[in-house]
Amino acid sequence: MLAVKVPKREAEKTRRKLLELGVLAKGYSVKREGEFVLFPVTKPVEGFELVEAEFDRLEKRYHSYREVVEVPEELRPLLPSSFDIIGDIAIIELPEELMPYGRAIGEAILKVHRHIKAVFAKGSKVEGEYRVRELIHLAGEKRTETIHRENGIRLKLDVARVYFSPRLATERMRIFRKVKPGEVIFDMFAGVGPYSILLARKAKLVFACDINPWAIRYLEENIRLNRVNNVVPILGDVRKVAGKIKADRVIMNLPKFADRFLREAMMSVKSGGVVHYYGFSPEEDLFSEHEAKIKAVAKELGLSVEFLDRRKVRPYAPRQFNIAIDFRVE
Repeated sequence: MLAVKVPKREAEKTRRKLLELGVLAKGYSVKREGEFVLFPVTKPVEGFELVEAEFDRLEKRYHSYREVVEVPEELRPLLPSSFDIIGDIAIIELPEELMPYGRAIGEAILKVHRHIKAVFAKGSKVEGEYRVRELIHLAGEKRTETIHRENGIRLKLDVARVYFSPRLATERMRIFRKVKPGEVIFDMFAGVGPYSILLARKAKLVFACDINPWAIRYLEENIRLNRVNNVVPILGDVRKVAGKIKADRVIMNLPKFADRFLREAMMSVKSGGVVHYYGFSPEEDLFSEHEAKIKAVAKELGLSVEFLDRRKVRPYAPRQFNIAIDFRVE
C-alpha cells in the first residue's frame, strides 16, 4: 500500500501532520526501516517521499469482554458488566443461564484483558467461619494464588482460602489518611492484611487478628513482602483477644456480623479512641439500626459514643449497601 517515508527524527511531526490532513491509514502499524519510518496513507500527499510498502494490521482493541464473547443473542442482556480482579485472577458472578457458556466467557475475558491469567466464576456466596466461597474454574491457569497490588502495597493471597475484596481499596486509603503517626491499631478481622499492612506505614503498632489460619499465614508472608516490622499477627478468636489490647483505633471489617463484636471493640479501644464499624443495610434505612446497637452496647459498658462519620461504602445487593460508621468512645 501507499506510504510516506521520513527520517526518524521527523516521525512524530509527520504523524501529526498526516492526522491533521486526514490521510493516515487507520488499523495498520507504523513500519521502521533503518533510519526511516514509513506511515501508511490513504492517498498521495504532496511534499513527502511516497513509496509502496506492506504493513501489519493492528489487532483491534476491545473495551469489554462482551464485545467478543459468543453467547446466544437472547442471553446477552444477562452478561455482567463488571467483575472483580484480584492480582491476575478474575472472579465473575454469572447467572445460572450463562453457566453453560462459562468457558467462552472466561476465554473472552482473557482475550480482552491480557494481564489476567485465570478466570473463575463464583460458585457460592461468601459463607462459613472463614468467609470464603466456592470458585468454578472457567479459563486460563488453574491456580488460585496471586499477588494483588493496591495503595502501594503487595498482598499475596489465595482467593479460594481467604476472604478479600478489591472493592474496598478506596475505603482502606480513607482510613489510612485518618491515622496519625504513633497510633496503636487493632484490626479485629485482618484477613491477609490489606488494612494492617497499609496502616503500618503510619502507625506505631498494628495488632492483626483473624481466625482463619490461611489468612494469618498469608499475613505473615505479606509482612515480609512489604518489609514492615510493626504488625503483630494473632491467630484466634477475637473474643479471646479483646480487652488485652488498648488501641487508639479499631477496625471492624466484618460487615455481616460486626454488631456481634461491638462489646469486644469497645473493650479494646482507649478512651477517646475511634472505632471504624462496617455493616450491611437496606437502602431505605442505612444507619439507624446499627447506631442503636452501638449505643446499647456502650450503655451496657458504662461508656458514651460520639458518631463522627456515616457513609455508603459500596452497593452490596439490590437495594442493599455496605455502610461504614466511625464513632469515638469515651
